[in-house]
Amino acid sequence: MVVSTAAAAILTLAGCSGSSLGGEDKAGGNDELVVGVVVPQSGPYQPIGVDMLKGWNAYVDAHGSKIGGHPIRFVVADEGDGGPTARAAADKLITSDKVDVIVGVANADAVINVAGPATAAKIPFVGVGGRPSTLQDVSYTWHTSFQSTDYGTAAGPYVKATVDGPVYVIGPDYQGGKDQIGGFVAAYTAAGGKLANPGEQPTYTPWPGDGNFGPWLAKIKDSGAKAVYAFYAGAPAIAFVKQYSQFGVGLPLYGPAFLTEGAALTAAGTAATGITTIANYDPTLPNTANAAFVQAYKAKNNGAAPNVFVETMYAAGELLDKAIAAAGATATSDAINTAIGKVGEVTSPRGRWTMNPTTHTPIQVWCVRRVEAAGTSVANTVVKADLATVGG
Repeated sequence: MVVSTAAAAILTLAGCSGSSLGGEDKAGGNDELVVGVVVPQSGPYQPIGVDMLKGWNAYVDAHGSKIGGHPIRFVVADEGDGGPTARAAADKLITSDKVDVIVGVANADAVINVAGPATAAKIPFVGVGGRPSTLQDVSYTWHTSFQSTDYGTAAGPYVKATVDGPVYVIGPDYQGGKDQIGGFVAAYTAAGGKLANPGEQPTYTPWPGDGNFGPWLAKIKDSGAKAVYAFYAGAPAIAFVKQYSQFGVGLPLYGPAFLTEGAALTAAGTAATGITTIANYDPTLPNTANAAFVQAYKAKNNGAAPNVFVETMYAAGELLDKAIAAAGATATSDAINTAIGKVGEVTSPRGRWTMNPTTHTPIQVWCVRRVEAAGTSVANTVVKADLATVGG
């Protein structure tokens, strides 16, 4: 209920930000642009959607409700669990709302369902969640986040060097989960690591599942593993981390940032203590852009720090700001898409990164974090700020 209320509040703010612009203000001749914002408002990733909208609002509010010199109106749509809901959202935004650009999307399955119609309509889609490896045509698709395999690619050699023995690998059975886990297994085994899973093959749990990880945790305890690498996000991450602690698995737990990010860390609390994650962003990263961003974000969010979901959406605003400005006063969807490809380096709160010209995903520096006590609560603490540069 708390999450639902927060989501409603953010959606109200989003509606006001969009509609208050109207259709008359041309900002010195620059036409108004309509942006479709697709985030999970329902389903297991709904808490992530709340943070994504906060990131979008943070950028829009900080820039006077203009991007690239153009006043914007934005329409929020629900990606749901990534299947038909995401496709329906994309179709409506394109055919009914006549959007010029689409941003957002947490779920890799949703990327496929949004990218298809956006590409067919020649509308640029800037994704902020996982890019699935199965997406073939990226001519109108860009990401400010990562390829879903990137987390595991960065994590594999680190886990091999840190853990003395086999690792049990587990994640959800959908394309994003397969990419996240597959990226790790490929990098980890290439570094000489061995899986503790039966047949040395990763274990996949049902998606979205019922939230009961007991049967798998029991198998992990009996596997002889020396550590666990897991990918879960949103509500499943909360359930997995809590039950991992309750079952007393007693093994070091590694994974992508999502295990202990945003609402997942808040809900898990001290159950998350000691978990090590790989991330492309953390609010404590030492750079000027991040310091200013964190200060402004905390001032508008009751002292709460931004997270990965917030930052990748904020970075989408930065990318579009540059591209739309370059596209000019009468920017079209095609002109914006062409301009995105020419942006080059982007400086966002995570630091400087460049868009891979082939995959249209960031080449960026990754860090290692560990959940540690912070007063009466817990927080992610960066233990290695420059783990590896991975992307595309």
